Order: sequence, then structure tokens, then C-alpha cells
Amino acid sequence: MKIAAIIQARMGSTRLPGKVLMDLSGKTVLARVVERVRRARLIDEVVIATTPSQSDDRIVDQAKQLGVAVFRGSEQDVLDRYWRASQQCHAEVIVRITSDCPLIDAELIDATIRVFFDQHADYASNSITATYPRGLDVEVFTAQALELTHKSAQKSYEREHVTPYFYEHPELFRLASQTSQSDYNHHRWTVDTPEDLEFVGSVYKNFPGRDYFGWKEVLELVERNPALTGINAHIRQKQLQET
Repeated sequence: MKIAAIIQARMGSTRLPGKVLMDLSGKTVLARVVERVRRARLIDEVVIATTPSQSDDRIVDQAKQLGVAVFRGSEQDVLDRYWRASQQCHAEVIVRITSDCPLIDAELIDATIRVFFDQHADYASNSITATYPRGLDVEVFTAQALELTHKSAQKSYEREHVTPYFYEHPELFRLASQTSQSDYNHHRWTVDTPEDLEFVGSVYKNFPGRDYFGWKEVLELVERNPALTGINAHIRQKQLQET
């Protein structure tokens, strides 16, 4: 059974345009995401799903440099982009990752995939019940469930955010949740604003010479240095309906 991680990425961003190719300790944010996803043992292939926009030609160039497959599809209908990308790579199971998560954890990816299989789920996530820091989100779903969602989802936020139709229709899908023992969701480790990028950059600077470190190491760091969390603690997370 082929498991593909599809990373959605584009240069357009309301609050931080071009963020995915901004520098993060010597590599781009996107390169950091790809390298960390590649460490997941249960992933067979990594695909970057971007758009036909000329501005996203740079993302295609970056994908080539990283040796990663790329798919170009609808800019606004990201659900359609995911479905077509999964068709291109013949994935039977899709792992959804967003390109604004340069602290994504390979062990959490594998843990969520295991929950998905252990519970015979159509959709599994570590964010249905959000207990991990924001920016460590992992979603896993079958190609069949994605196809049904692609045919059925009609609302604009369902199309843009790919997966709401899954967890808003538990009568249609077998859902599974992967959670931590404690609630750390008040931490913000995603990149959507300059302050977010400053925070993540500060984290990377605390692990010099290391391309990979786990989420628990980051948690220990910010708990020892609460001023780090203060860098972006005031940033409000956009809601699903804010398209």
C-alpha cells in the first residue's frame, strides 16, 4: 500500500508572502519541511503540490533541487489539487502536510499513520483533538475517502482547507485521533507571520549544526526560555471560514 506525503505550498500568503522560500538557518522553510517529512519511516513518497501561477515556478525549482516530485493544480481549490496530486502519484493513503510547519516531527507523522491503520480509519489526525503545538499537524486519509470528499464538499472553506468535510461528517467516515498525554496546543510553532518566522528561526539557532531535532526537544527549549514563546504568542490563528 503506497503512502504519499503531499505538502501543499505556494508563494502567495496573506500575512507573509513568499514565506515558504524564506531563509531558515541556511535553508528555505520548504526545504526544512521536506527534510523532516522524509525522516518519517512509513512514508513511501513525498510530493509538493503547488499551483500553475508563475510566482510558483520558484517552488517547482526548489522541488527539483530537493529531488521531490511536484504537482501543479488549482490555487484556490486545494482539495482538487490534493485529489489530482494523489492520482498522479498513485497513492492509496495520503498524508497531508502544510509547508508552513518547519518543526513538523517525523515520529508524530509515523504515530498518526499507525493510529490510522490500527483503528482501520478513513481519516486520522493529531489535530481533531488538538493537544500538540500548532505547527505539528498531521492528517492521514485513504484515497477512496479523498475521492468521496472531492465529489461531495461544496463550501469554499471545505475546498480551500481540504479536510473539514472529513471531520464534519463523522457519519460518513471512520475517524481516529492521535493525542499527546498532556495539552500543549497553546504553543504556536507554525509560520504565518514575521513573528512566527522569528520564533522558529530562534528555535533553529538553539540547535546549531543539527538538521533534525524532535518536538519534545523544542518543548524543553521553550519551557526553559519562556521569552521565546512570547515572540509570537499574540498572533491570532485564522479560522477555517476565513478564506
